[in-house]
Amino acid sequence: MSVDERAPAMDEAVLPPVPARRRAPSPAGAVVVIVPLTLTIALGLWGIRRKNTMWGDEAVTYQVAHRDLSQIWLTAQHIDLVHALHYAVMHGIFGLFGGGLLTLRLPSVLAMSVAASGVGLLGLRLAGPRVGLLAGLVFPLLPQVQKYAQEGRSYAMVCALVTWATYALVVSVPQRARWRWAVYGSTMLLACLLHEFAVLALVAHGVTLVVSRVPRPVLRAWSAAAAGVVAGLAPLAIFSAGQSEQVSWIGGPVRLQYFVVGAVVGVVCALAPLGRRGPVPLSALAVPILVLPGLLLLITSLVKPLFVDRYVLFGNIGIALLLGAWMDYFHRRQRASHNAWIAWTAAVVALAALVQPSLSLRTPQSRSNDATAIGDAVREEGRPGDGLLYVSGRYRAWTAADPEDTRSLTDLALAQDPVSSNTLAGVELPAQEIAARMLEFDRIVAVRDPAGAPAPTDPQNEAKTSTLRRHFREYGTTHVNGARVTVYVRDRDPS
Repeated sequence: MSVDERAPAMDEAVLPPVPARRRAPSPAGAVVVIVPLTLTIALGLWGIRRKNTMWGDEAVTYQVAHRDLSQIWLTAQHIDLVHALHYAVMHGIFGLFGGGLLTLRLPSVLAMSVAASGVGLLGLRLAGPRVGLLAGLVFPLLPQVQKYAQEGRSYAMVCALVTWATYALVVSVPQRARWRWAVYGSTMLLACLLHEFAVLALVAHGVTLVVSRVPRPVLRAWSAAAAGVVAGLAPLAIFSAGQSEQVSWIGGPVRLQYFVVGAVVGVVCALAPLGRRGPVPLSALAVPILVLPGLLLLITSLVKPLFVDRYVLFGNIGIALLLGAWMDYFHRRQRASHNAWIAWTAAVVALAALVQPSLSLRTPQSRSNDATAIGDAVREEGRPGDGLLYVSGRYRAWTAADPEDTRSLTDLALAQDPVSSNTLAGVELPAQEIAARMLEFDRIVAVRDPAGAPAPTDPQNEAKTSTLRRHFREYGTTHVNGARVTVYVRDRDPS
C-alpha cells in the first residue's frame, strides 16, 4: 500500500471527536411559567382600582407606609409590629414609583403572578407539564386569589414566598445540596417576617416529608432549616404577642366556609390515583399545605379566636395543584371515551360559575368596609367649623389616607395626631375633656360603627355617646359600607 493510500486513513484518525448534540431544552418549563403569570397579571389589572376606593386595612398601609422609616419602626413598637416589614417595603416602593392607589396594589398583583408561575413549576416537577399548566391556570381563577391579588397588604407577597419556598423544598429533596436548603430556609423566614402565620406552612412541609418517607439525611437538613426559621421568627413572635389586642376584633372564624369547601374538594381530588413523578407525591405535598395551616388556626381558636381566611391564603397552592392533577387524571381516563364531552361541559360550567364572583370582587362592596366612602360622607355632610367625632378611633386611621376629607373640621377628641404620636389612630383626650369640647360646638359630624355592632366600652367613647345622647339630637345619617356618618345638632330645648 502506498503512502498516498494511507494518508486519508491517518487524517481521519487524528480528527477530534464530534461533540454530541445537546438536546434542546423542553418548552414546558417556559409555558408553565409564562402562561399562568400572564393570566394572573391580566386578572389582577382588571378592575384594580375598584372605583378608586380602598378598605380600612389598605388605608392603614397607605398612611403608615408614607411615614419615614424611623417613624414606621417607632409605630411598630406600639402596634402592628407583625406588618412592620411590609410597611417598610411599601415605603420604598412609594419612594420609587409614587404613592398612588395603583402603586399600593400593583406589588400584590406581581407577587400573585410570581406565585402562579411557582404553582405551575410545582405541578410540572411533581406530575408533568400538563398538570403544571392546569394547576398554574387554576390558581389565578380561585376567588380568594383574585381578591388578595388586588389588595395593598402583605398576603399576596407571603403567598408568593411560600410558593417558591415549597418549590425550593421539592428541588432540595433529591439534590441535598446545603445551599438549596439555605435558599429554602431564607425564603420561608422572609415569608414569616412578612406575616408570622406563614410558619404554619413550615409544619405542612414537615408532614409532607414524613409522609413521603424521604431519607433521614433529608429530614435532618429540613430540621436544620426549620430550626433556623423558627429562631429567626422568635423575636417577632415574642414582641408581637404583647400587641394581641390587634386581633381582638376576631370573634369567631372569619370566612370559614371557603376553607372548608376547599379542603373537602382537595381531599376528594387526592383520592384519585394522581401518580408520582417527583421526589414527593403531589398529594403528599398539596393536602398538608391546603388543610393543616387552617386546621391549626381553628384548633388555636378554641382558646383564642385567630382564624381569618387571608392568614392562610397560601393554602390555595394545594387546591390548585390537586385540581390540576385531578383534571389531568380525568382527561387521561376520558381521552379514548365517547364521554369526553362531559369533561369539557363541566369545565365550561365551572368557568361560567366564576364569572359572577370575579365581577363582584372588583366592586367596593366586596370588602367588609369602604374607607373611601366614609371619608366622602364626612366631606359631604360636614361644614367648615363643624366638630368631628370618631366614636371609634380606627375610623381616624382609615380617613387619614385622604386628609382633605376632614381638613375643614375640628377633631374633638384628638390630643396628639397619629404621626407625631407614632400610632395608627392618634392619642385622645381624657373623657371629661372630650365631653367639654363637644359642648363648645352646635354641630357635630360623628363617625360611628354600623347599626347592630357592639358599642365601645372605654371611658372616652362612653363619654362621646352619653354627651351626644344628652345634649344633641340626630339630624341625619348616611349609611356607608362599614360605618354610619351622623350629623348631630345641639339641642337647646331645656326639656
